[in-house]
Amino acid sequence: FARTLRLETAMSELPKNYDPKAIEEKWLQRWLDEKTHHVTPDRGGDPYTVVIPPPNVTGILHMGHALNNTIQDVLIRWQRMKGRNALWVPGTDHAGIATQNVVERALKKEEGKRRQDLGREEFVKRVWAWKEQYGNTIVRQLKRLGASCDWERERFTMDAGLSNAVAEVFIRLYNKSLIYRGEYIINWCPRCQTALSDEESEHR
Repeated sequence: FARTLRLETAMSELPKNYDPKAIEEKWLQRWLDEKTHHVTPDRGGDPYTVVIPPPNVTGILHMGHALNNTIQDVLIRWQRMKGRNALWVPGTDHAGIATQNVVERALKKEEGKRRQDLGREEFVKRVWAWKEQYGNTIVRQLKRLGASCDWERERFTMDAGLSNAVAEVFIRLYNKSLIYRGEYIINWCPRCQTALSDEESEHR
């Protein structure tokens, strides 16, 4: 009877409705302050690393992202519980042409201008400003979801270190004649004035 009474008392103290804002922000801040998910090589345990497939900075997370990130989070937490030095590296992708298109549409809607009206330098500034304003939304959403990433290792695909690494690999491949220039039929966008991949093209 005493156990039942204590249980009923404890249950009555629980709020009727779950308030995610009160709970999730508190725990997120604690995890960040205590660096709960930050790992270093000397921590011990066999290494286990997942690099998040970086979501584009062109919008917000959707259900596919939530599913994919939940699977990664389960794997990372499972390996942590097994004593492995588990690292989940977060990041976002610049999504070049897709981001350019989003900024161009906003420019047209808000100012009635095209990117050519601004010139290359000013347009690039606008794209970076857009990325700073909206691109970080995805990171905030991942944090609020409780994704146990090592947020001190967050990367963006156009960070200097990553861009330099890509350039170096291309040069090495070119020097080994593994990539080369040639004349090919490509997917050309007359509006964007650039080549498009097959995934970005509509085939007719």
